[in-house]
Amino acid sequence: MADTTEFGLDVGVYGRLATPDEVLRLALLAEGEGFHSVWLADHIVFPKAVAPNYPYSLDGNFPSPLSDPLLEPIATMGVLVGATKRVKIGTAVLVMPLRNPVLLARMLATLDVFSNGRIILGAGVGWMAEEFAALNTFDFAKRGQVTDEYLEIFKAICAGGEVAYQGETYQFEPVYSHPPSVQRPHPPILVGGTSTPALRRVARLGDGWLSVGLGLDKLPERLAVLRGLCEDQGRRYDELSLYHKLFINIDNALEAKGGGREPGTGSAQQITDDFKRIRDLGYRGFIIRYRGEDAAEQQRQISRFAAEIAPHI
Repeated sequence: MADTTEFGLDVGVYGRLATPDEVLRLALLAEGEGFHSVWLADHIVFPKAVAPNYPYSLDGNFPSPLSDPLLEPIATMGVLVGATKRVKIGTAVLVMPLRNPVLLARMLATLDVFSNGRIILGAGVGWMAEEFAALNTFDFAKRGQVTDEYLEIFKAICAGGEVAYQGETYQFEPVYSHPPSVQRPHPPILVGGTSTPALRRVARLGDGWLSVGLGLDKLPERLAVLRGLCEDQGRRYDELSLYHKLFINIDNALEAKGGGREPGTGSAQQITDDFKRIRDLGYRGFIIRYRGEDAAEQQRQISRFAAEIAPHI
């Protein structure tokens, strides 16, 4: 593994390979191969019928059948905290409006205590309206505002002590939050999303940005917008941690959403060059996932990435 760049592995909580044995096996493989972190995506239930609104596919359809296995990520994090010793454990990304914010913050603070400070919160607003409806959440149309307030609650709960909150979407009278998170003042927050409102959320509430689903040609423009939003908030852009998530497939070039080769796929050299291009934009971390249905091939791809690609980035 390269010393100056952090690599994380998405262990896949949905899809045909989302079984307890396989997720645990991948987490331990990541720790053994020298990855910095392991990551979990977030869904709680898949409704039977979902509009084709998935933002990261060619046709808007979700990449896995909705009847495939799905493991809830917070519960899975608890298992991985106990099974690992070194790797950070993060969400990429947690859909903040899906869960009660006080309960969620206390669960994450507790996991941070049990792991001795290894939790990272990747946070997003979500896109699947049908899942919001199944969970009877706050108004889906206001999920951006809800996410902002829930992140503020997360910070306050993790700080510990006496906590109260009065927002437009959520309020509670003073409660005691103890113990606080090990990481001070709270576990790192990486905000996901590529829209300008999402980047504004990074500048106002995040410790960094977690980008996904953007072609390499679009990243510079989004980073320039983020820099300007940081200036508006009086924040130093250079203080942000930049992470990018890529789906890898070594020796198999796939078509990108906008045409051409999807970054992260193709020859080992092509994939190495993709990562270098992103790194040169100021990124310090990467999250990879192999999207396939063969467990042995998945493990082989991850080991090849650790041995053949990561050391050269």
